[in-house]
Amino acid sequence: MADAGRHPNITLHTNSEVVEVKGFVGNFKVRVLKKSRYVDEAACTACGDCAKVCPAVFPDEFNMGLSSRRAIYMPFPQAVPSSYVINMNDCLGHGCSKCADACLKHCIHFHMSDEDIQVNVGSIVVATGLEPYDPREMDEYGYTRYENVLTSLEFERMVNAGGPTSGALVRPKDRKKPKSVGFIQCVGSRSQQKGGVYCSNICCMNTIKSTLVLKEHYPDMDVKVFYIDIRAFGKGFEDLYNRSRRLGVQYVRGLPGSVEELPDGSMRVAVENTSTGRVEYHDLSMLVLALGIKPAPGTRKLQEMMGLQLTSDGFFLEAHPKLQPVDAATRGVFYAGCAEGPKDIKDSVTQGSAAAIRAVRLMHRGIITTEPITSMIIEEHCVSCGRCAQVCPYNAIVVDTKKKTPAIVNTAACAGCGTCAAECAFGAIVMNHFTDEQITSQTDVMMAENPQDKILTFACNWCSYAGADYAGVSRIQYPANVRLIRTMCSGRVDEEFVWHAFEKGAPVVLVSGCHIGDCHYIDANHWTVKRIEKVHKKMEKLGIRKDRLRLEWISAAEGIRFAGVMKDMEALRRSVTTDEVAETIKILKERKKKD
Repeated sequence: MADAGRHPNITLHTNSEVVEVKGFVGNFKVRVLKKSRYVDEAACTACGDCAKVCPAVFPDEFNMGLSSRRAIYMPFPQAVPSSYVINMNDCLGHGCSKCADACLKHCIHFHMSDEDIQVNVGSIVVATGLEPYDPREMDEYGYTRYENVLTSLEFERMVNAGGPTSGALVRPKDRKKPKSVGFIQCVGSRSQQKGGVYCSNICCMNTIKSTLVLKEHYPDMDVKVFYIDIRAFGKGFEDLYNRSRRLGVQYVRGLPGSVEELPDGSMRVAVENTSTGRVEYHDLSMLVLALGIKPAPGTRKLQEMMGLQLTSDGFFLEAHPKLQPVDAATRGVFYAGCAEGPKDIKDSVTQGSAAAIRAVRLMHRGIITTEPITSMIIEEHCVSCGRCAQVCPYNAIVVDTKKKTPAIVNTAACAGCGTCAAECAFGAIVMNHFTDEQITSQTDVMMAENPQDKILTFACNWCSYAGADYAGVSRIQYPANVRLIRTMCSGRVDEEFVWHAFEKGAPVVLVSGCHIGDCHYIDANHWTVKRIEKVHKKMEKLGIRKDRLRLEWISAAEGIRFAGVMKDMEALRRSVTTDEVAETIKILKERKKKD
């Protein structure tokens, strides 16, 4: 951080908040609210004279409340910039002013105000960090009731040489060295009731590290770990786990069901040891809760501001888990660290480096090149209804519905999903390289001979089409009469494509795309669902079996699922008679005459 603060090409906006992001790749406009420190950071020498005379004392957040700080304080050692800051919620204000009187540099200004800064950038790296799980929800462990129950973060600060006890491990209740310490794993992780259902990744190895620290400083201390599974997945991690066991750390497979305090301040833990099948009771001088990881508090706000997508766990969703693990679906935005999911320091550094390189690769030439697969507006057909702007996942289309000016597509922001073209009821949008004529021509060719024997499938490029490819290279058998039409997204499948396929004699039609929540184009497949539901209702009114049109989600890795869906479609095709196909063609021709 200190190196970044001194770098001539890096500007740090500390104590700041991003309040607005507009624009597109190569031309993002970011509004930053730089909150006042009430101390001139350029003039402050961090001498500490101001803090010595400050009478207002509060718990120190950096040391998890295990020590105190003044209303004017240094946030943490080696903070950048190396300057004090005043918490105005704690400060006594002008009635005191002792800090201002003590400052020989005259750095303290109580009338400072927040600063609104506009920053123009070409790309954005989202590295919002994490929030530790709040264990007060899990009251069965007694964190709010017993002083000698600590969180893993409080334990870390206590055994740190620069911490509140200078590295000495003491019980908060009586300041005595504990004879035994227990660690409870997965607090706030892997739970269907409280916390997150996901694994927080770091907890097991963090606990193993802590047990090694304890055994190194206190070889005779009794250390126990209560766990579900030990997930020592990284390089050298299994060796650390075995080393911990060799030093005498006892690992008990099972999570405590209850914790009670004994008269001497110790904790009695009741746990079912799943290895032996017996309920055991362990008396421990101190209990440490290994906290899980939650998304950073501002994640939802930033997601709405930038039009990003979240996973079901609340972390940011990457464009592709294998091929684009640090890219957002919005071009020019990248992820690093725990913004994208729980990870340790090594993985965070690796992803941070990858995100930086991706941003440099995008920006180093000074110009941005875009894919040719973008939307184009036919102005004379546009009625300025605004539907295209409403469905665009990237806010790449601007329409003034009041002035009735034609829609405008920002090709730098357009990702080419084609949802706008499929939703436009007036034929005013052309999807370059995936035009209506190109797609219907493919249907015509595929249905030219023996259409009743074929399964017509519209497959999304990124998932279901790739799933078909994966099934092929894996030599997974599926019906040979499947005919695939590739689209960039299932959102590109226009209602008219389906009617055209049935009119050409297709017995069944399948629309397939990415799973909901995993769409390469943020939420474009949500519009696919609505469109297919609308077509189903029309099919019922026309007297056409709606099960002849199916919508399936198939990922790029689901070759077996692809084959299974196609076998189901073949069974469905066999149930459609020649007379039924002929009747459908007749109904659709009559419908077209009426229209």
